[in-house]
Amino acid sequence: MAFIDGESAYGENSHIPWASQPGIVTLRQTDIFLCDDGPWWHTPPHPFRHWHGSINNRMDNVRIGIVGLGNIGQIHVNNLLEGKVERGVLTAVADAFPDKLPEYEAKGLKTFDSGEALIASGEIDALMIATPHFQHTTLGIAALEAGLHVMVEKPISAHKADAERLVVAAEARPELTFSGMFQMRVEPRYQKIRELVQGGELGDLIRVIWIMTDWFRAEAYYQSSDWRATWKGEGGGVLLNQCLHQLDALQWIVGMPSRVQGHIGIGKHHDIEVEDDVTCYLEYANGASGVFITSTGETPGSNRFEIAGTRGRALLENDKLIVTRNAVSSDEWSRTSKIGFQQPKTTVEEIPIPGAEDAHAKLVANFVNAILDGEPLIAPGASGIGSVELANVMVYSGLLGQAIDLPMDGAAWEAKLNELIASSTHEKKVVEVSNEDFSASFRK
Repeated sequence: MAFIDGESAYGENSHIPWASQPGIVTLRQTDIFLCDDGPWWHTPPHPFRHWHGSINNRMDNVRIGIVGLGNIGQIHVNNLLEGKVERGVLTAVADAFPDKLPEYEAKGLKTFDSGEALIASGEIDALMIATPHFQHTTLGIAALEAGLHVMVEKPISAHKADAERLVVAAEARPELTFSGMFQMRVEPRYQKIRELVQGGELGDLIRVIWIMTDWFRAEAYYQSSDWRATWKGEGGGVLLNQCLHQLDALQWIVGMPSRVQGHIGIGKHHDIEVEDDVTCYLEYANGASGVFITSTGETPGSNRFEIAGTRGRALLENDKLIVTRNAVSSDEWSRTSKIGFQQPKTTVEEIPIPGAEDAHAKLVANFVNAILDGEPLIAPGASGIGSVELANVMVYSGLLGQAIDLPMDGAAWEAKLNELIASSTHEKKVVEVSNEDFSASFRK
């Protein structure tokens, strides 16, 4: 047997024995398989993971698998195949509908009829999950337990209790990378607003209002799939599906509220059993207030995001970010001014906000860089709980007709959701709809 210096080969273990012929050497909990094209490193009970790299256990690329080949899954497939993610190599895909798979086989990809089969295949180092919501948790946990890095589309889970289970599984495996797909965090407009808020330029938070009604959907949208807009299939409506990115940006920028009072319309504009119209009042720990309004039944809709603080206001609307700054903070002016009606002087600035190109691909590239180089994640998977909790609590509060303090009881909402699923009598109509450009539905 030959020996290799363990510091470069496997951390603290020195003088790792290396067989001169293909075979297996057992060292503590790690098995090293020697193959014609290089070593396989395997830590039981994980399935074999093929590391394409040097003997120092460092990969040069990340082999990525995607489960779920619906609208957003296809976006990720194309980004990877078009080379928009450096060092990210799409090797395999999975979908429950076998008629979708030949198209991907023709592109040289390995295909599987289930996420579980893809996870167990040994063809990937990382899994991207783009399935219906309830599968995010089960597939995510299975992938983590199999030793795979995981990126989950929004929402990370259908409800908070499941999100907590997924996060626990990820925290038990700190050597793996767990990320969420929250691409609005790479948009310059939201990065700048977050900088203004968290850097103190707007002073203490007074009020936040987001009117996000630019989500109009025709009945055909809801009829396009049997799982869409159902308690069993999605776990909710406009909040969990369309608004997750806005809810993520909201909590990413100003933090989580301390109390929520939701008013919801169940099937107000469409023949569905979940919410499609929401007006929610938010209270924050410092006494600030907020309102979040959304709908899929309103056109023309609005996308107006306003944050007011003691030192000024940020207003994002119609692709313009306008920041108004007070020369003197409002609370100080109120205490010291001798004139009852006069306001402090202000300055107004329009801040350029170019759009982020290939925002989805940027998040995947960050995921790959985190795996290979330890780059900090832009959207750590655990941070996805905030948006899930907001979506859940707004609906739960609306159904109960009362305010709910945060953090909410995830188990209580899980029980209520299971009750809604069990008692559902809604007959879902499913029809074939025309193909559309899914990317046209994206909102910033």
